[in-house]
Amino acid sequence: MSSPCHTSAVLLVFMALAVGVGAEQPKERSCDVIGDESSESQMERALLKKLEPLSEMRFNVTVEKGKTENYIYHFRVCREVNSTLHDFGGLVQTDRQNGRTTVIGRINETQVFNGSDWIMLIYKGGDSYGRHCSGEKRRAVIMISCKRGVTASSFSIISEEREKEQDCFYLFEMDSSVACPAEDSHLSVGSILLITFASLIAVYIIGGFLYQRLVVGAKGMEQFPHFAFWQDLGNLVADGCDFVCRSKPRNAPAAYRGVGDDQLGEESEERDDHLLPM
Repeated sequence: MSSPCHTSAVLLVFMALAVGVGAEQPKERSCDVIGDESSESQMERALLKKLEPLSEMRFNVTVEKGKTENYIYHFRVCREVNSTLHDFGGLVQTDRQNGRTTVIGRINETQVFNGSDWIMLIYKGGDSYGRHCSGEKRRAVIMISCKRGVTASSFSIISEEREKEQDCFYLFEMDSSVACPAEDSHLSVGSILLITFASLIAVYIIGGFLYQRLVVGAKGMEQFPHFAFWQDLGNLVADGCDFVCRSKPRNAPAAYRGVGDDQLGEESEERDDHLLPM
């Protein structure tokens, strides 16, 4: 290949790379709390961050009511169900009979709050009702309850409230560990100190044993670290206990004599006498 052709090929490669970088997929939209950004509270931001582990998951539930209502509900946490439509739809209803889709709630009109073991996520700004609820816009309410050890499960629809004049809603629920409060440590200060002390003792014994055996070359009980010191200490403790805990002096005579002591003494003398020669 000639030099001009080689140069042209290199330029084409760089142009292709540049086009590839430019065509990189845009980042998916996330929840936008209702109101100005300056009015968002720290609690709302913290809750949205807490829900982030669920954002890559998709949830579906099918509802069939007779022959007239047969729907599939698609839900994502703080993400669009279909990002190619750019409709902000976070919870979408699909009619299985005719394929028509209806946005129940949008992520750009989000409310979020919580309790001790639950998080309530609300998507407002859905498609308008037709014959119900004075034609207001739909909204989805998702109750996320605490369930430890489960990232997310049991997504289901509870009810649809559409018989009112206003404030109608779809109610969903699901379980997730993200709604659980942080577990407090059950260890007291004394327990922590005890564990620390036990760990230090274990390190002292194991480390000292290895040092005595591998470096000093000790054998038998001499492998125990500072064996002579602990032996002397044990003797001193034993002497102290003996001195403090004894109820009488060491050289005190016995307080009683065994039964039959006198008889045993006399019997022994008689036995000696009959052995003497006549």
